[in-house]
Amino acid sequence: MRPDIYNEYRRTCLLLLSMIMTTVTLIAAKVELRVSPRGVIGEGDRFHIMIVVSDINDAPSAPSAVPGASIMYFGHSGSSSSFVSTNGHTSQTFSNTYALTLKAEKKGSYTFGPVTVGGVKSNTVSYTIGDAAVPESYRNQRQAGPQSSHGGIDPSSLNSPTFIGKGNEQLFLRANVSKTSVYEQEAIVYTVKLYTTYNSIKFIGATDAPKFDGFVIEESDNISDHLTMESYQGKNYATAVIARYIIFPQMTGKLKILGNKYTVSADAEEYYHDPFFSQLTVRRPVQLHVTPNDLTIDVKPLPLPKPANFSGGVGHFNISSTLPSENAVSNQAGAITYTITGEGNLKLVTLPNLNDIFPPEIEVFSPSADIKSHVGSSNVSGSVKFDYSFMPMEAGTFAIPPVTLVYFNPSTGQYESAHSRGYTLRVARGTESAKSQASMVFSSSLMKDNTPLSRNHVPWVYTLLYWILWFVVPMLVLLTGVLLYRKHLAEQSDLIALRSKKAAKMAKRRLRVAGQCLARHDTSRFYDEMLKAVWGYLGDKLRIPVSELNRQNVQQHLENKGISEEARAALVGLLDDCEFAKYSPSEATSDMQSVYDRGINILNTLEEGFKQSARTESKSDANQEEEPII
Repeated sequence: MRPDIYNEYRRTCLLLLSMIMTTVTLIAAKVELRVSPRGVIGEGDRFHIMIVVSDINDAPSAPSAVPGASIMYFGHSGSSSSFVSTNGHTSQTFSNTYALTLKAEKKGSYTFGPVTVGGVKSNTVSYTIGDAAVPESYRNQRQAGPQSSHGGIDPSSLNSPTFIGKGNEQLFLRANVSKTSVYEQEAIVYTVKLYTTYNSIKFIGATDAPKFDGFVIEESDNISDHLTMESYQGKNYATAVIARYIIFPQMTGKLKILGNKYTVSADAEEYYHDPFFSQLTVRRPVQLHVTPNDLTIDVKPLPLPKPANFSGGVGHFNISSTLPSENAVSNQAGAITYTITGEGNLKLVTLPNLNDIFPPEIEVFSPSADIKSHVGSSNVSGSVKFDYSFMPMEAGTFAIPPVTLVYFNPSTGQYESAHSRGYTLRVARGTESAKSQASMVFSSSLMKDNTPLSRNHVPWVYTLLYWILWFVVPMLVLLTGVLLYRKHLAEQSDLIALRSKKAAKMAKRRLRVAGQCLARHDTSRFYDEMLKAVWGYLGDKLRIPVSELNRQNVQQHLENKGISEEARAALVGLLDDCEFAKYSPSEATSDMQSVYDRGINILNTLEEGFKQSARTESKSDANQEEEPII
């Protein structure tokens, strides 16, 4: 073949090969648009449109505008390449990614694209901008992000926690009660529930206690040990009950419960764009200070009239009794036990005065109470055992009637009764009493008198001493004994007056127990005993039934007694400190001694105020001396 013809043939083949390669390249070239993150974008949040250019050497131009958003950054984000060998022929494919970082400015649904790179047109992408997803302060902080010198993320700052005021839509607390309208002393369940969309919760801790002013509270251990999913207002959250209390209102009217503050640590996912590493998702620790909502409870008084023998119990109760033996001996002590079981304000239930129920020939002494209670998820249940001692004064057969326990059932809204078993007690004659033995000794001493008679002897029966010793003295002794015995019976029958008289002694005993707890550093029981001492003293001294014992009632009675406003304020402060310290043991240990000393001083001040009031009311009580509490 001639050289000129060969060269022309060669040029033609090369031209055809070049055209084929160009066509194949144009077919393989591709431009693709992607939006990140997917889903609804919060107004004010950042998002990205990624432009992926495959097998094209040209770079896209920065767009001048994007619908519904403002352009913050545009640049090359990364590249990739690959080689493919087929039948000895090797081909290369490559792609470049360009990131368009945007800020959502206006709510709505928008479409972006297409864009053209190297003559190749891309697809279009759609996106929706909705309500802001996080608070403005947190969003600005998250979007700003700690940047390194090359425009990326500063790795040293990823472990620094971000503090977020009172939480955000990703984590919050809700307080709830089982009822918003209840009777006085009726059990209510108060719960605090955590709602979160964070993937990881590291720590939850209360920094103070909720404020239950006007309530007696029992903390329940029945809380969540794991997270469960729940839908709230159209959004799914992981939830857990982090606190549960059984509370009993002590006064009527509108009572408010103030939520306490919690500190929660979690891991939040954050999105960043880095020129070298493209889009990154990192976890940043956050700490939130969260407070649940406050609640108001409408407390209704118990229906009137209250039964005369109302026990103060609100709930549902039963009563049983145990008598070890129905055979007894006069002048020897016996025992009988009454046990109350059920659920409600179990610790405030009392029995009627058994001296008013038992036969007058049987004397009953004050009982000792053994309380065993369990705080469940919806109420306080358990039992209270009252151990009574009694002494038959005469031989015979006596009927011990059933004891009636009257309580209020909030489920039915009525007063109901439970009855114990009755018994027939057979009392045999026992040893002579001390009074009879003294008479026998006196008679035997007279028989031993061998004084000889004389002619001028005056019979002893005619002497004044005889009449005094045998008639006047016994009459005086008998009259004194009757008066003392009637006084004793009156005091025993008037249990309220007796408790008022012995209020200081009972307070001293309870403070002695609190002092023992102080020495052992038993914080929880120390504050329980201090509250028992103060409330017990006030109830006994002011003669207020347990069912009516509350701060408002006590304040009014103290004011009527002439107790100074300073002393009343000190008393309220002591009760507040004890109740607060009881549920904040971490801060209570160092204050135990000061609380103990304040309690003694306040009770002594009140006791002196009561004595001054008594002197003012009656001159007969002016010389009455009562020892101080401690």
